[in-house]
Amino acid sequence: MQKSIEVQGRTEEEAIETALEQLGMSRDDVSVEIIEQARSGFMGLKNTPATVKVTYEEAGQEEARGNHAERIDIFLTGLFERMDFDVSLHVTQENDTMSVILTGNDPGALIGRRGETLDAIQHLTNYVINRGSSERVRINLDAENYRQRRNDSLESLALRMADKVLKYRRNMTLDPMNAYERHVIHSALQDHGQVSTFSVGSEPNRRVVVAYGNNAEASKNTNSPKYREWR
Repeated sequence: MQKSIEVQGRTEEEAIETALEQLGMSRDDVSVEIIEQARSGFMGLKNTPATVKVTYEEAGQEEARGNHAERIDIFLTGLFERMDFDVSLHVTQENDTMSVILTGNDPGALIGRRGETLDAIQHLTNYVINRGSSERVRINLDAENYRQRRNDSLESLALRMADKVLKYRRNMTLDPMNAYERHVIHSALQDHGQVSTFSVGSEPNRRVVVAYGNNAEASKNTNSPKYREWR
């Protein structure tokens, strides 16, 4: 099925390059129609940008998945070269999620403090691969089984904090966490029955509160909204 986008730029070539970047395609993959040529106003005032219509063939589902894997490989290989990281990667696909396993000589540098470097690379990869795509895909990066080890650690922390909340009968606030880590805490305690969880504060200092009592009681006692994260 054919689709098209319209893009503006200071020149026709700039508009075309912008469209190709958004679509993640090469010039040979598309057809281009000049909707409006760039025009310069008097003494450089009120310049009119160029507008181009770029038409492309939308790939089928299986082809799209293969394209995703290829684009992920190309993007990450180039990124790690620029970062001077010696990293190899293996991409697999399950439903709408692409899993990328990274292997390198210095996994600590690749993962970063509390996974911050790994999270940043994952966020950037999701943005680049999904930009301009009609079929969004979730991309998960992992190295040295860090995600599972971190999940196990967070679930253990959640249970320890729940025990403290029950022992002292008061709410406990955890250190700031990113959205995914907060999701793990919420999920670990969602069926606990005697404690509940909600989040307070703003990014990047948003924290999970483990509250004494059920959801309704916790919200009433703290005047804080109760909701789940990481939808």
